[in-house]
Amino acid sequence: QVHLVESGGGSVQAGGSLRLSCAATGYITGTYCMAWFRQVPGKEREGVASIYTGDGRTYYDDSVKGRFTISHDSAKNMLYLQMNGLAPEDTAVYVCAARACASALAWLHMAKFIINEYKYWGQGTQVSVSS
Repeated sequence: QVHLVESGGGSVQAGGSLRLSCAATGYITGTYCMAWFRQVPGKEREGVASIYTGDGRTYYDDSVKGRFTISHDSAKNMLYLQMNGLAPEDTAVYVCAARACASALAWLHMAKFIINEYKYWGQGTQVSVSS
């Protein structure tokens, strides 16, 4: 079992930056496909960034490409999301997700922003961006 706990959310003005963290604990072995999702009340949870921990390859939704950076520290079992150039439409609860992935091929072929693809989920951290 893997437990995920997010931190780093907060309130910022438009144009500001935040760095979210996701700590993974429990029985962690091998490589993982991990992602950040976000959710606004009344809307579906949407994926914004994905990473394969084996080699650090990444994938982004167009809405955050060039502004957000996902990264992973294998030694610390930490997932990060650096968010720059924040806009009011980025306001949401940000949630990290993970599943075991045996290879980069598995990551390449998975539907990276489909909720059912992931086995482990955190509780989320609130990000609020004011104009």
